[in-house]
Amino acid sequence: MLKPILLVEDNPNDLELTLIALERSNLANEVIVLRDGAEALDYLNGEGDWLNRPAGNPAVVLLDLKLPKVDGLEVLRHIRSKDKLKSMPVVMLTSSSEEQDLLRSYELGVNAYVVKPVDFKDFVRAIADLGIFWAVLNEPPPGSMRYVKR
Repeated sequence: MLKPILLVEDNPNDLELTLIALERSNLANEVIVLRDGAEALDYLNGEGDWLNRPAGNPAVVLLDLKLPKVDGLEVLRHIRSKDKLKSMPVVMLTSSSEEQDLLRSYELGVNAYVVKPVDFKDFVRAIADLGIFWAVLNEPPPGSMRYVKR
């Protein structure tokens, strides 16, 4: 099976647009949607509702910055602190173009920082490009698997 794309987004409008954009890119990867940072941590650590999820990491995490319960920076900090997660690609997908958010994200090891475009066509194009790059074109680090056995 292809590795899933993990989408962590709490805004219903942004979530819907992101899912439409990923669908239009014709990726075969499953998209796992989580609504807050605490649920993202549970998924990544295989805890709580995700205790029995298939082993392995997503192809990429599309992570909103401003999330309820645990914000995106804390999720990113956790990802980069764990050996089994730290090489996983993380893209901050956010409305914030504030320099401090950008700098902090890169300091914590984000792979890319994308400000959500306001225009629908630009948004769809940006998400499709992200999905194709990280799920198809990107070569994962040595020792990681491109596919997950279920």
